[in-house]
Amino acid sequence: MKDLFHRFSTKTSEIVGSYWAFCIATLTILIWCLTGPMFHFSDTWQLVINTSTTIVTFLMVFLIQNTQNRDAKAMQLKLDELIRSHKEARNALIDLEDLSDEEINRLEAEFASLREQDAALHNSLTAVEKMIQRQRPKHRRKNEAHHSANSSTDKV
Repeated sequence: MKDLFHRFSTKTSEIVGSYWAFCIATLTILIWCLTGPMFHFSDTWQLVINTSTTIVTFLMVFLIQNTQNRDAKAMQLKLDELIRSHKEARNALIDLEDLSDEEINRLEAEFASLREQDAALHNSLTAVEKMIQRQRPKHRRKNEAHHSANSSTDKV
């Protein structure tokens, strides 16, 4: 039964998420609007569209949620595999979705701190690179003067 629901929800999600499904839904609403004068915009005429959209929306919630749950699990497994396969990664993060809110908040604060440290290191490295670039022309002139002096003494 679960497998049947899985196949049904997957196929339905593909169909209702298509361009053609949108066109059919738009056409249905357009036809409903155009038939309003024919039914004198009666309560029954309004009830038809209200009931139809309510039923479709109610059922779609479950189908879409099922598809999203499966997609989220598949994505989580892929991320877990990537974390597991990377030597420097912390394998404790593999089942992150099972942690409590406090544990997730603690990890979030830890990663914020790591980002700040990385930014500070990057700024320090940038400052050092700029200092080196400023010193290069001075160093080149010194080397050129030294080589010129050595060349002229070699000729004597």
